[in-house]
Amino acid sequence: MKTQWFKIIILLCFAVLMSCQNQPELVKIKGQQIAIDSNLTQDKSLEEYIEPYRNAIQEEMNRPLSYTKKAMFKSDNPLNSAIGNMMADAVYDMANPIFYTRHKDSIDGVLLNYGGIRSGINQGVITTKTAYNIMPFENMVAVAELDAQSIKAMINYLGKNQVAHPISNMQLRIKNNSEILDFKINGKPINDDKTYFIATSDYLLQGGDNMIFFKNAKQVYKLDYKLRNLFIDYFKKQDTISSSADQRFVKIQ
Repeated sequence: MKTQWFKIIILLCFAVLMSCQNQPELVKIKGQQIAIDSNLTQDKSLEEYIEPYRNAIQEEMNRPLSYTKKAMFKSDNPLNSAIGNMMADAVYDMANPIFYTRHKDSIDGVLLNYGGIRSGINQGVITTKTAYNIMPFENMVAVAELDAQSIKAMINYLGKNQVAHPISNMQLRIKNNSEILDFKINGKPINDDKTYFIATSDYLLQGGDNMIFFKNAKQVYKLDYKLRNLFIDYFKKQDTISSSADQRFVKIQ
């Protein structure tokens, strides 16, 4: 019994001694600004580690995919541009077979946004880097099922804003005062009893660029296909890319 009490007393003394020890405390923090300039020495071991990865990325980014005889820029026409038409037509061409295979319906039209075109395409070789330049975002292709009322809201949006938002498989004519003269989708006027499948980006589906009519979609279909990857696949498919401004969206004086 005495031995047991002795052990307890020893443990209590040890605990008291441990609690009395000073704990380390942070006394001061000192910062220093290091300029990134020519005086900064290069870490050779880090450079040797990174180099093969950088070379592999550069090789992939510079890989030739297609060719264009003419430069394309989004500012080359007020209401539709060569590059915008190419991008919208590419979405229709590449996304429609996927959508039909999955849902047994066809895409009726495509609407992207002018602000989403982040670069032009110079004359000459089109590379993987070209696709990253025109679409640096991670936006995905999606298809919105819109009723006739939402399609009319889309038309009014395009007419009122008079911006070269890329469209495909649709034709729109407006007056100077934004009055809608004529609109066709799939070559036909709007049918009030029909719903339409419009391919776009997941960003616009959320009302981006004030395209709030997409929020009224009866249903949304995700294709699990990045726009950038779609353009890369489209470039690979086409030996020569040819696009120009046309009559799909025009203003009648």
